[in-house]
Amino acid sequence: MAKREALRELQSRLADRLRQARTEERALSWLAVECEGQGLLFPLSTAGEIFALGTVLPVPHSQRWFMGVANLRGGLYGVVDLAAFLGLRAPIARDAVREQARLLAFNPRFGANCAVLVDRLAGLRSAEQLTPEPAEGAPRPAFAGARWRDGSGRIWQEIDLSALVRHEQFLAISA
Repeated sequence: MAKREALRELQSRLADRLRQARTEERALSWLAVECEGQGLLFPLSTAGEIFALGTVLPVPHSQRWFMGVANLRGGLYGVVDLAAFLGLRAPIARDAVREQARLLAFNPRFGANCAVLVDRLAGLRSAEQLTPEPAEGAPRPAFAGARWRDGSGRIWQEIDLSALVRHEQFLAISA
């Protein structure tokens, strides 16, 4: 009898938590990375797995920022030098990539086997740690989301990978 009551209580608590989760606004959280000194934020809902940089095979007649293809957990992924794509630097040679560099795969739900090269992981950030910056300046591409400032005054640019994967220039890898 006590087991049944404990089970009912557990089910009741779970149902309450599910109802609460549906009504609460989802907290914003990001994966923070650096590309050529620029702080970038990827919403956790759009990011996939993180990989160490392994062998990337070049693809002839492709854009300079398209590094090539890599085998990541048995899947073939196109690899983009994100800093070069964003115009932060010239494309980097494979032998010049730092040990801290990582590949960030896109969330599998986008159906795009793609990964971006970032210079360094900088941890996780939440909305409580950041203050929104007012939008100003030249128009930004659709994949460039809000800008945020952290407690130390550093500016972070949000990058929406779901919008990036649909961006015309990003999709046009042939030179």
